[in-house]
Amino acid sequence: MKRNILFIACLLIYQTLFSQENDSIYSKEEKEYTFSANQLIVPGSLIALGSFGLTNGYLKSVNEDIKDELAKYRTKPILIDDYIQYAPVVSVYGLSLLGAEARHDYIDRTLVVATSYLAMGIMVNSLKYTVRQPRPDSNAPTSFQSGHTATAFMGAELVRIEYGKTSPVYPALAYATAFGVGFLRVYNERHWTNDVIAGAGFGILSARIGYWLLPVNRKIFRPDKSNKNGVSQTAIMPYYTGQQAGIALSHNF
Repeated sequence: MKRNILFIACLLIYQTLFSQENDSIYSKEEKEYTFSANQLIVPGSLIALGSFGLTNGYLKSVNEDIKDELAKYRTKPILIDDYIQYAPVVSVYGLSLLGAEARHDYIDRTLVVATSYLAMGIMVNSLKYTVRQPRPDSNAPTSFQSGHTATAFMGAELVRIEYGKTSPVYPALAYATAFGVGFLRVYNERHWTNDVIAGAGFGILSARIGYWLLPVNRKIFRPDKSNKNGVSQTAIMPYYTGQQAGIALSHNF
């Protein structure tokens, strides 16, 4: 009963508030790059609920109930979440290669993805080693919040913004994958339920940070966005997730 109440509450918060944001995000392109308090409602609610689960006795009991219930059906870990967490992010590029129309070109998408990854890595890893919540399968103090879930939901939100107007199927599949990753993190006893709820919030927030900062990144990495003179352009963006580091490179001829 407790886990049903929590699930329904999360679903109502997400579905209701998320639907209210669609018009404001898609009404004008400029709004996409402008910080708005409305865009914090969904990720902020998820982060708050997940964080509340660290100290609230009722939510802690929900965590335990869900863990015990899933243990009845668990025969062995299902480890595909280590791989499918990246599927939504890959889709940000892959869907356009398959013919879907994205809202931004490859360079802008690269800037957004790199910035989102950097923001997510800073937020997720700094809290992991500050909160030091033990994982359910061990005493490793890195449970809160789920980095896998944050990665998946970040990618799903990027897919929604890039392809949501092209077809509702693309963001639906991306978010279904993200929800699957979150479920498997709990099923495999790698995270508590509140960890994945907070991770989802941080993932969505990271994606939106990527778009908020896109005008700044354009000025730095591609001042002549229109490329009117036919000059080739290259965008280079470093990223760091706390565990992985690299450089994203995009070239436009």
